[in-house]
Amino acid sequence: MTNLEQGMWFTEISERDGSAFSLRINKKLEVKQSPFQKVEMFETTDFGNLMVIDGCTMVSTRDNFFYHEMISHPALFTHENPKNIVIIGGGDCGTLREVLKHPSVETAQQIDIDQVVTQMSLKYFPELCESNEDPRAEIMFDDGIKFMLDAEPNSLDIIIVDSTDPIGPSEGLFNRDFYASCLNTLRPGGILVQQSESPLMHMPLLLDIRNAVRDVGFTDLQTITFPQPIYPSGLWSATLARKEGNFIGFRHEDAANLKFNTEYYNVGIHLGALSTPNFMKRAFNKR
Repeated sequence: MTNLEQGMWFTEISERDGSAFSLRINKKLEVKQSPFQKVEMFETTDFGNLMVIDGCTMVSTRDNFFYHEMISHPALFTHENPKNIVIIGGGDCGTLREVLKHPSVETAQQIDIDQVVTQMSLKYFPELCESNEDPRAEIMFDDGIKFMLDAEPNSLDIIIVDSTDPIGPSEGLFNRDFYASCLNTLRPGGILVQQSESPLMHMPLLLDIRNAVRDVGFTDLQTITFPQPIYPSGLWSATLARKEGNFIGFRHEDAANLKFNTEYYNVGIHLGALSTPNFMKRAFNKR
């Protein structure tokens, strides 16, 4: 639900969560109805450009780096030698940009069902799309669920599910069948990363994700948290699942000596994200 009256504020009201979030805007820039969802762009007074999908805030110029860096770098620095990466979703291309900062990456395929999201990002978030022409990148507009079903077994090192909420076109990315196809496609030691919503607002969904990936055969899990100011509660999470092996340790020295620029991620942030808040530990231990 949105409201552009009363002094030009965009407000996302979440009846489910009993909360609302507002940003003051200068103007609406563009709106497109794709075959899958409604994509709107706004110019805000303090957060730069803002993308909204089906009434929900998705990306802003000011704070997108929290999400894009934390859904990518912890996994890539945990894997011993990440070469072949697939991003399911990620149409704004920010996660692709972060993945391609790693010199070990040989291929990075991005599969998003909605071309309109990428078109809007190219126009209003060109900084997120600066690696789209990297020769290692392949951007496809297709069904990510079908892509994973058809993918060659034992062919990938990391799969990042950078999706919207589990409704509409993203609903099928949050179930056991999809996770089983990811497990089949990963090499031993491979990592699945699933954006797993707010642990404060959406704990039942987070628990369902963790249970589902365990049920299909992933051997270890690590849910990390990070700030995301424009999302419900301002606290977000990503859940990492490993095919064979565990999440004890990461490439600490490489993370401590970054060869590329980041806004949020560093070795200390990585270490801190591995420390699970007590309210989450209690919830995880009940299942």
